Amino acid sequence: MAATFASIKNLENDPGEVKARHAGVPASCGQIKRLDTAATLIDELDPQTQWTPPAPPAPLTEPAGTAAPPRPPYEQPRRGLRERFFGPLIVVGALLLKFGKVALLFATKAKFLATSASMLVSVAAYALIWGWKFGVGFVALLFIHEMGHYIQLRREGVKPSGMLFIPFLGAVVGARSLGGSALAEARVGLAGPILGTIGCLVPAGIYLATGEEFWKALAFTGFFLNLFNLLPVVPLDGGRAMAAMAPWMWFVGFAAIVALVFIAPNPILILILVFGGLETYRRWKQRKSGEEGNAAYYRVKPIHRLAVAAVYVGLLIVLGVGMDLTHLERTLSDA
Repeated sequence: MAATFASIKNLENDPGEVKARHAGVPASCGQIKRLDTAATLIDELDPQTQWTPPAPPAPLTEPAGTAAPPRPPYEQPRRGLRERFFGPLIVVGALLLKFGKVALLFATKAKFLATSASMLVSVAAYALIWGWKFGVGFVALLFIHEMGHYIQLRREGVKPSGMLFIPFLGAVVGARSLGGSALAEARVGLAGPILGTIGCLVPAGIYLATGEEFWKALAFTGFFLNLFNLLPVVPLDGGRAMAAMAPWMWFVGFAAIVALVFIAPNPILILILVFGGLETYRRWKQRKSGEEGNAAYYRVKPIHRLAVAAVYVGLLIVLGVGMDLTHLERTLSDA
């Protein structure tokens, strides 16, 4: 091996000799790479030389001196007036054709959903104070009461807009009209307490059959609810009845509410006082003019006026007796 490296050193000193020896290599050895210098031969024969991977190819670039042509900016093609006008209409029409039935079905069910949701909220609110059992029973009695108004409105040819329950305030049935006359308004107003009183007989009957005081207390609450609604002040049911009997009784009812606020003040009475005062003033002012206040609206035959008075007084008696029979004596130790 030392002689070999000595020979290579000599070749490095004499490049001409490298060429001469290379010239004598047979043709069959043509695969041998030609060595131009002894230094190259040394690098290839040195076992310590590390192999390195080939360099990656250079990226393709534009020839020197030439610049890439600029790209044209993106421009949205202008649409014609007809396309801009009728395009959205076509899209809306397609959506209505596809989802119109679903939207119509949802609209018809929206009233039911609103009523159900407000009922659940009311039950939860009452359950926080008196328990869920009483909350369910009390909301059920409210529902029966409001169904009396709902059914009578349909009988008067008025389509109600829906029923909404308001915690600690009761419930209400929306309608654009109450029948077109004071007599129709009285019938709608009294229909709620009539059906509500019949509904109170259910828990009263369950109490008589079982002897459980819960049902007795629930019946008492229902009787009181319907009796309170007969106060002769608008917008309570008694005020509706007074529209056909004697509108001047609105002021009597308003004075009764004022007295109750001073005797036992609470938020519900204060709200009734505010709304009742505003409604009484509005209706009395419009009694001789306006849509509901014209003379024909309050023109009621004596026989009809007597019938309304009989139903009104009869409800007062039945509800008063019902409250007396279902009253529970409570003491501090029972609380």
